[in-house]
Amino acid sequence: MKAQGRLLLLVLCSLVVSAIYILLCCLSCLPPCRATCLDHHLPVDSSPTAPGPLHFRGYSSVPDGKPLVREPCHSCAVVSSSGQMLGSGLGAQIDGAECVLRMNQAPTMGFEADVGRRSTLRVISHTSVPLLLRNYSHYFQQARDTLYMVWGQGRHMDRSLGGRTYRTLLHLTQMYPGLQVYTFTERMMAHCDQIFQDETGKNRRQSGAFLSTGWFTMILALELCEEIVVYGMVSDSYCRERSHPSVPYHYFEKGRLDECQMYLAHERAPRSAHRFITEKAVFSRWAKKRPIVFAHPSWRAE
Repeated sequence: MKAQGRLLLLVLCSLVVSAIYILLCCLSCLPPCRATCLDHHLPVDSSPTAPGPLHFRGYSSVPDGKPLVREPCHSCAVVSSSGQMLGSGLGAQIDGAECVLRMNQAPTMGFEADVGRRSTLRVISHTSVPLLLRNYSHYFQQARDTLYMVWGQGRHMDRSLGGRTYRTLLHLTQMYPGLQVYTFTERMMAHCDQIFQDETGKNRRQSGAFLSTGWFTMILALELCEEIVVYGMVSDSYCRERSHPSVPYHYFEKGRLDECQMYLAHERAPRSAHRFITEKAVFSRWAKKRPIVFAHPSWRAE
């Protein structure tokens, strides 16, 4: 009986030590726990510290459907399309990151001093694919080292049925052999919806929201990158400040709607709108658990 008591005590002590280690690991983001430091929702097939490339199964190659396989990035620059980038002079700093992530059709040509030249990954909404095709030689012919990650749902993105957007992506890979094009899998799209619901308490569809390309870019960055600097993204409280400057919604579309006017209009719209401000509040919470820095304007996670 004494031996059994000692064994039980040993097992209990082991469980307590394991629980304390896991807690400390997550709080300090030690390497063995990095994949789960942010949130239990974010899937990575293996530890980012493991040698060799990782398999990211939420992203499917066009046309063979294979998962994304690549080394993780130690440092990432996530470049916003915001007018905040105009006059920043951060181009060289952005290009100094190991990986540079951009969104939709945000150009670099003519804006190199502010946004940099390099594009490691470009996350694209299915609705923005036609916009890139207007300057296909720049995006797909000259920038052949860029990996394109397209998100979207519905029949246009359907691989098995040959949806219209998927056919366009397939045609691009045939036009430019070696072009790296991936789509978010249906499972990953549902996963991103679930993260939104868990973080906000609101069902995306029922609340009339569309997730933004920034949302998908941040989730990809959190899977892929060990350290993240986000350029040109304002905080969720920025637009409530009386002294904030007026900048265009996109740095490459001058004369368009003011950034904060766009954010507030979408936040207040009852249906079919992005929740830009809500998303930024979520990003702020994530920054407390992962090495995420917000630059130009610089702000701290609340």
